[in-house]
Amino acid sequence: MRGKKALGAGALVLALMSGVGWAQAADSKAPAEPKAAPAAPAAIDGYQVVRLPNQNVPNFQRRVAYCPGGKVAISGGAEAQGSDAILVGSFPTDDGRGWIGLGRQNRYGDVGISVYVICANR
Repeated sequence: MRGKKALGAGALVLALMSGVGWAQAADSKAPAEPKAAPAAPAAIDGYQVVRLPNQNVPNFQRRVAYCPGGKVAISGGAEAQGSDAILVGSFPTDDGRGWIGLGRQNRYGDVGISVYVICANR
């Protein structure tokens, strides 16, 4: 993959919102084409953030934040809270409708987990 750059989900959202094209975002060496006027930021149809606030759950238990009906997850994240909390996983659900977060603590049997999912219309 020499010479190629990967874009994470967060970078994709920022690129879409700022109006940056795929070719320019993926290859920073590509010359920028002159434009007559700056493009307005692209809107994400149905943009919504769904948040599961911090809750203590047993170590390695998944917490899932789902998008409302008719929307899909375009990004997300999770946070593990506690004195020695470790976030073990933060990833989308298999069906693309939500985001999963899980974690653990070494000295305790439970961990505080918050989960966020960024949604958009299908």
